[in-house]
Amino acid sequence: MKFLGKFRRRMILDGKFKNYLLYAVGEIVLIVAGILIAWKINNLNELRKSKIVQVKIYESLYEELETNLIVLNTASTTYESTSANLEKTLAYIGLQQDQLDNEARETIVQMKFRNSNLRDEALSSINATDKFQFVENDSLKILIAQYPAQIKEFMEQEVKLRSIVEGKLKPNLEKHLSLVDMLPENSKYKRIKSYVKESDYASLLNSKEYQNAVIDLLLQTKIQMNIANKIKNKTETLASKLSLELN
Repeated sequence: MKFLGKFRRRMILDGKFKNYLLYAVGEIVLIVAGILIAWKINNLNELRKSKIVQVKIYESLYEELETNLIVLNTASTTYESTSANLEKTLAYIGLQQDQLDNEARETIVQMKFRNSNLRDEALSSINATDKFQFVENDSLKILIAQYPAQIKEFMEQEVKLRSIVEGKLKPNLEKHLSLVDMLPENSKYKRIKSYVKESDYASLLNSKEYQNAVIDLLLQTKIQMNIANKIKNKTETLASKLSLELN
């Protein structure tokens, strides 16, 4: 720097102002070029860091969606099975106790509910924080923004199903049936079954409360099947777009 300063002073003293002006312009150009190069390098570093964060976000969300697809496939199978059992149960209405075989009684008794437990940790993290800015694809942004509402609809319908099973079906089953009927047919429970009060299936099947509960559960299960298929399609679409972004 001292050398350049002496060089500039010498040109001015020698009256070479034009040369000095050209030199000064060149020096400014070099400084500006240096600044631009440094800015570009810094910019590239920032882009590289953003890309790393973006990939981590996409990978986390993709893993979550893959888990949800497994859960939804299992749930769909369960809903189909539940719907079929409920249809069978409605067909038993009006039959007398001696007209129901073991399969029929087992179908009537086996009314249970399981939560599907869809995951939304990664999704919530993206929508609730500044991570959303790292999603560059516009169509992907729309899908990610819409997905929480679809999960909410699915979970709210599950609450309705649980409410019917726990609040309507089970109380009616316990009122008319002995829970010992739920025990498997083997010698271990033979003595117990000989002492309990016999179930009254005919009374249960003729109960208006029970009939309404079965029909309500059937209708709500069919609604949930449609919701599950809808969210499954959305999940597959979102996972597919994420896969393309990651590749």
